[in-house]
Parts: sequence; C-alpha cells; structure tokens
Amino acid sequence: MKKTFLLLLFVATVSMLHAQGFKGLLKKVAKDSSLGKIIPQKSGAGLSSTDIINGLKEALTVGTNNGANKLSAVDGFFKDAALKILMPAEAQKVEQKLRGMGFGKQVDNAILSMNRAAEDAAKSAAPIFITAIKGITIQDGLGILKGGDFAATNFLKEKTLLQLTEAFRPVIESSLQKVNATKYWKTLFSTYNTFSKEQVNTDLTAYVTDKAMTGIFLQVGLEEQKIRKDPFARTTDLLKKVFK
Repeated sequence: MKKTFLLLLFVATVSMLHAQGFKGLLKKVAKDSSLGKIIPQKSGAGLSSTDIINGLKEALTVGTNNGANKLSAVDGFFKDAALKILMPAEAQKVEQKLRGMGFGKQVDNAILSMNRAAEDAAKSAAPIFITAIKGITIQDGLGILKGGDFAATNFLKEKTLLQLTEAFRPVIESSLQKVNATKYWKTLFSTYNTFSKEQVNTDLTAYVTDKAMTGIFLQVGLEEQKIRKDPFARTTDLLKKVFK
C-alpha cells in the first residue's frame, strides 16, 4: 500500500499590501499521493506541478539574466557603491602612501581596471546559471519554495560556485591584461617597493575573481527579492499567472 505523504503546508494569507512572491505558490496547490492531482485552494482551476516548476525556473531565469546583464554593463561594478572593487585590505596602506606621493592617477587606473575586468567576466555568468536552472527537479523546487528569502540564490550558489569560479578566473585574468590592470598593478607596487622594505605581492586575479563572485550573487539575491515581493518584476505571462 502506498504511503500517503503531504508535500506542502499552506501558509496564511499575507497582508494585502504586500506581494505574495514565491511563498504565494504555497497557497495555490496541494498534491495527493499520486503526485499528479491538484487540489484547488480556491474556486477555479488549480495549478499543475508543471506550472509551478516552470514558473520557478522562469523566475530564476529572469532574475539571473537581469543580474548578469546589469553587472556586465559598463560601470556595472564601478559605479555601484555596494559592489565597487577597491584595493585589497593589505594594499590599502600602500594606496594611501602612493596617493600621498603623487601617484593618485595610477591608483585610480588600477581600481578602474579591476572593475572593468569584473564587468567583463560577469558576461559568463548567465549561461552557467541557466544550465543549473534547467536541471531543477520537483524536489529542488519545493525546497526553494519552502526556503527563506534567499533560498533560490543559495541554491544557485551551491550548484554553480565552482563552475563560475573556473569560468571567471581566466576571463578576469585576460581582462586585467586587456585593460592594463597588470601593468598598473606592477607599476604601483614596483614604485612602492622601491621606497619600502615591506614588499607587496598580491594575487590580483584571485582577488578580483573573489570580489566579482561576491558581486554577482549579491545582485542575483536582489533580483530574487524583486520576484518575491514586487508584482512589477513579474514580466512574463507565466510569472503573472504563477505568482499572482
């Protein structure tokens, strides 16, 4: 005899002043032991499991594309105060001394070039995210729906972090060379090392890669919040149907 088990508990109706977002899906559907029948919670047709998972995938696709497009644009990192890549902590003391010695322009060029490299690498993110999203199973989807406000972002981070790092690093390394970051970095610290006994040797590519990864997941998290809470962020018919 099959074991009957409950897949979802329904949440109470939220304030009419707030959008339901992902949690709204929990109010729409309960499935019986056949995993196929839908028990409508209101009058009218219920949503199928296919609708729900496709809606979730579409929401994640929209969110990750928006995030990657924003960050890969010119100044996507550089003019965002929360994401702008600055000198590494161990080099900030050096930066202050170099600015005091009249090398402010070289410092500014190095900082700009790091951000340009991150923007260049962000173009690689969307296809990797899309592959992970396509592989979402029903169980994955239910876990995301029942999770916290950043459950989708955390899922993507778990599934893509290693692959993104491997994809970002060579792009960033190439970009740093393309925008002369390596030259600026070498000029900065060769100059500093001439005047100081404390030599600086930082892996610039690794540092920028780490900061770029932090930025991309922060932006994806922000896009997830829009889908959850803002009806105007639901830009397709399926999203409007599933998240209404």
